[in-house]
Amino acid sequence: MGEKRMILEMGMGNDLYGQDYTKAACRAVQDALHHSSITLFSTLGLDHQDMRVSVTIGVAEPDRVDLEVIRAELPRGRAEVRAVKGGMNTESAGQVHVVATAAIEAWLPDQAGKWRLGKIAES
Repeated sequence: MGEKRMILEMGMGNDLYGQDYTKAACRAVQDALHHSSITLFSTLGLDHQDMRVSVTIGVAEPDRVDLEVIRAELPRGRAEVRAVKGGMNTESAGQVHVVATAAIEAWLPDQAGKWRLGKIAES
């Protein structure tokens, strides 16, 4: 049985003074997570461990992101984390400010055929 992407959330984070790409990436992940309130699991009786979570971090210098620290930010699921060229660095008065973006995708086993629509009870 295949998987279907059920959730896509995006976020942005920065580190204004420390030039810390991991800190900016963690803030982007937290921003994306704070946009979510997912009742799908309790409503359908699904186990969070059935969920594969794919996180893509975009920063100007991807090799400076500690992927294990980002993985630890994720509260549920089996996490896969990667950093790619993206985000941006901006400079002001000689200070580099790091901006990171995050895309979080949640994949679940295909539920096709397991559920059917029923009539809503009239009150």
